[in-house]
Amino acid sequence: MAFIQVVDFTTTRLDDMLAVEREWEAATGGKRTTRRRIFARDRDNPGRYLNIVFFDSHESAMQNSNLPETSELSAKMIGMTSGATFVNLDVIEDVEG
Repeated sequence: MAFIQVVDFTTTRLDDMLAVEREWEAATGGKRTTRRRIFARDRDNPGRYLNIVFFDSHESAMQNSNLPETSELSAKMIGMTSGATFVNLDVIEDVEG
């Protein structure tokens, strides 16, 4: 079953956050299990962002989470936020259009 993790956070350091994401992408090339990632800003709440990450399954998400580079990324990113909430979603339906 497909799996999505949503990380909801606030920060004033968007450029730093994006730079850390790029570092992680370079460091995990060929071993990360993410299928897609959407980084979005809340239009109605300045400073609030959501990182929406798609995986083939919960198991592949856990494999990705266990990468040392992911642990390092998480620590850096949490340090740049005023708190983050993680929402873990099992995909029931995925309909396009």
